[in-house]
Amino acid sequence: MLRSSKVVYYAITTYLVSPPFRFVHSLTYQTTSAFLCLANHHSSHHPDSFLSPHCSSSSAGASFSSHKNPRSLKSPYDYCSYRTTTTTAATTRTTNRTTSTNNTQRNMSNNSLDSSPTKANDEIATNIAHVKSKIQTTLQECNRSPDSVRLVAVSKTKPVEMLMEAYQAGQRHFGENYAQELMQKAEEMPNDVQWHFIGPLQSNKAGPLVKSLGLKKLVCVESVSSMKLAQKLDHAVQAWLDQHQEQQQPQQKDEKEGESGIAVLSDKEKKLGIYLQVNTSGEDTKSGVSNEKECADLAKEIVASCPNLRIDGLMTIGAPGDFSCFDVLVECRKSVADVLSVDVDSLELSMGMSGDYVEAIQRGATSVRVGSTIFGARDYAKK
Repeated sequence: MLRSSKVVYYAITTYLVSPPFRFVHSLTYQTTSAFLCLANHHSSHHPDSFLSPHCSSSSAGASFSSHKNPRSLKSPYDYCSYRTTTTTAATTRTTNRTTSTNNTQRNMSNNSLDSSPTKANDEIATNIAHVKSKIQTTLQECNRSPDSVRLVAVSKTKPVEMLMEAYQAGQRHFGENYAQELMQKAEEMPNDVQWHFIGPLQSNKAGPLVKSLGLKKLVCVESVSSMKLAQKLDHAVQAWLDQHQEQQQPQQKDEKEGESGIAVLSDKEKKLGIYLQVNTSGEDTKSGVSNEKECADLAKEIVASCPNLRIDGLMTIGAPGDFSCFDVLVECRKSVADVLSVDVDSLELSMGMSGDYVEAIQRGATSVRVGSTIFGARDYAKK
């Protein structure tokens, strides 16, 4: 079929270029050339194709270089070469532009990824510095001692990497709301981190929590509001002390270290610090005792029945924007101090969070719990 087409082609072109038919030459020029290009595609797969070598890739390049204007082409072969070369060149230019764009976008993406960790480190450190600065400014305005307020960084739902960034910025006190999350993080964080448990604690979690962290890491459970929880914590501490005592060697290397490397605890360190949680807003969604009397009664009973616990202060969450909740906690502290016959200033006030820690300090807070201002908004789906 191809050989027959060759004969037909030469017959048509010879007839049409004769003087009587030159006026239709231009009409059939592109049609004939299209036929050639189609056949040329076929010839690339069939070496025995009838087409003239004028349509080869080498002649196409030469034709294109010598004929920039398609109107100046001498024959259908030249036109076929011209169209083939221009299409190839356009495709190459488009591919090069696409590749260049993709490389630019990839480089921008890599630069963004490379800078993210540094940005995150700087951001958390800057946030901590900002909070501490506001604390100091507020203390100066209230004529209070510069070290009279502790900053607890609330790190619930945040990854250990972010906690380490805060640690490297000098932060040592961290607060967690969930027992399991706290136990996992404590295993990965440095041993000198001071952990505060600040969320509702189920009584069946008291034993595992104390056993996992011990009294050197778990410095305070801030959410005690019932005797049931207090007793569970007391029993857990006693069990931990018994185990700790068995691990110690009779001979001590110095005042703080036994030969086994296990720290010898002071009398104060042999007790777990707790705060009594007070529901100062009266909201059903908040935990805690309801009033001053309940708080004082609970404190008295804990001191009488739980020798392994130490009441270090009181804690409240309060209603957002209702600063009178802080005043209620101050009054509860006075009642507890009277019942326990201790100096009122010996009991801490844990109150104030990201949105109101300044106002809490102005009303006497000694410990503020700041989370989102330091670490950003929380994603509870990743808890």
